[in-house]
Amino acid sequence: MLTGKSIVVIGGDARHVEMMNQLIEKDATVYAIGYEELDDEIEGLFLTDVDHIPKEKIDAIILPVTGLDQKGYAEGHFAESSPQITEEWLNGFPEHCLLFTGIMTPFLSELSMFENRIIKLFDRDDVAIYNSIPTAEGTVMFAIQHTDFTIHNANVTILGLGRVGKTLIHTFKGLGANVSVYSRHDDELARIFEYQATPIRYEELEQSLRNCNILINTIPALIVTPSLISALPKDSLIIDLASKPGGVDFRFAKKRGIKAMLAPGLPGLVASKTAGRILARVIHNIMLENA
Repeated sequence: MLTGKSIVVIGGDARHVEMMNQLIEKDATVYAIGYEELDDEIEGLFLTDVDHIPKEKIDAIILPVTGLDQKGYAEGHFAESSPQITEEWLNGFPEHCLLFTGIMTPFLSELSMFENRIIKLFDRDDVAIYNSIPTAEGTVMFAIQHTDFTIHNANVTILGLGRVGKTLIHTFKGLGANVSVYSRHDDELARIFEYQATPIRYEELEQSLRNCNILINTIPALIVTPSLISALPKDSLIIDLASKPGGVDFRFAKKRGIKAMLAPGLPGLVASKTAGRILARVIHNIMLENA
């Protein structure tokens, strides 16, 4: 439980609404900045602004998954304008106060007063593995919506065997797809084989795509180049799950007439309640560990 702990949430999306509900259930005192247009009333939530936060009592600050941009703005979905945070404002918090963000941004990397106290949630294995579940389900949703064939017996190629890639293998194999997975690493190729999927080496990739129906990229670097796109059948679908800048040449895909979708942040889009509970669970555990 978080009895006696005070948290301020700055900006965010639908998953943060559920996260705040869960943290309040854990007996934390929660202040929210940038939620003036929130439709649902949350019992126990204190809606406020940057000028009315009792800084000396705050144990944690929670930012949107996108962090703060270069001017200190926090992405907000429940306010007319995004809240802006300054370095000067952040100076007034206790030395034990933790700062949670989804990703690190240049603005956050320059905050010397929070050195060693910034928690990058999306860098953590537990968050990434939990989030891989709604990510895989959202990928299935897009695959069904944007194709005219069944996933069962379709040829699905996954690029990358990270935390998302592993869950994608189990999900698509469970639906009866013929799953192939690309990796540059011998140990990962062995693991792909052990998962009863087809391993693909770099020199085999282009040829293997000639029969691909659904190509799913998880690698955050340009890997789906014009040469790979040219190898794909015209009725195939590309789904890019990689974080910015992504890994697909969308210009060439459009030129060739192949449907290609950029789909980052699927947990917040397709399962905001589950995604919010994941964030709350991990934040709760980290705060107890640091206490």
